[in-house]
Amino acid sequence: MRILTLIRQVLDAEESVRMKAGAVDLSTSKLVVDTMDEYGLEQALRFRDADSTIEVVALAVGAARSEEALRTALAIGADRAILVETAEPLDVIATSSVVAQLVKSEQVDLIFCGGGQADWDSHALGAATAERLGWPQATWTSALIMAAGVLTGTHDVDTGKESFTMALPAVVTTQQGLNDPRYPTLPNIMKAKRKEMRRVPVADFGVTAKLNILSTEVQVKERRRKMIDGKDATVAAAELVGLLRNEARVIG
Repeated sequence: MRILTLIRQVLDAEESVRMKAGAVDLSTSKLVVDTMDEYGLEQALRFRDADSTIEVVALAVGAARSEEALRTALAIGADRAILVETAEPLDVIATSSVVAQLVKSEQVDLIFCGGGQADWDSHALGAATAERLGWPQATWTSALIMAAGVLTGTHDVDTGKESFTMALPAVVTTQQGLNDPRYPTLPNIMKAKRKEMRRVPVADFGVTAKLNILSTEVQVKERRRKMIDGKDATVAAAELVGLLRNEARVIG
């Protein structure tokens, strides 16, 4: 059995966004594995821990620098990695085409994908990939077990939580609460250097960048720095409520 876990490299949450020539500049920023994808990788590794015949393959579709994220995935425990290199960002539809083609050539049985992408806040990649393959999918999964080629678990829906059962092959999107991701250990970091890292140009998949970015800006909100005299607590509270209701308009 083979599990494909998608890895996306994103800006570290503690880093500040930098602009250069009207575009986001990540050249000197610290990039990390998207947290949502860590849960998928961890779940794949847990399934492999229970069944040594399972192979876990990490896949990234992105710039050459995405190799750093894949090296991290290998150090955490993935068996091998594939980097589909593209200098230009791809939209979800193009990316799902790449993933679907690799899934077929690699004979993958299960795909893990982060529930949302931290940089674009897109939730569509798992669904688009499942649609291309004609596979069932479970989104925002919070609990998952696998037995005899059948997945059973729970996932979040608008009205709360829902239980599901579906047979493989399938696509599962993951989120916080599914598990507690492990960290790379020194022995696994050393082993990762010897693991396979295959690089493939995006041109091999017959897709092109479909994103036309017109402009980029970083939103900056100025503080009003309005001070409220706190000598009289009742008056101060009333003034605060008035500001929140009439100026900030965050309460009714």
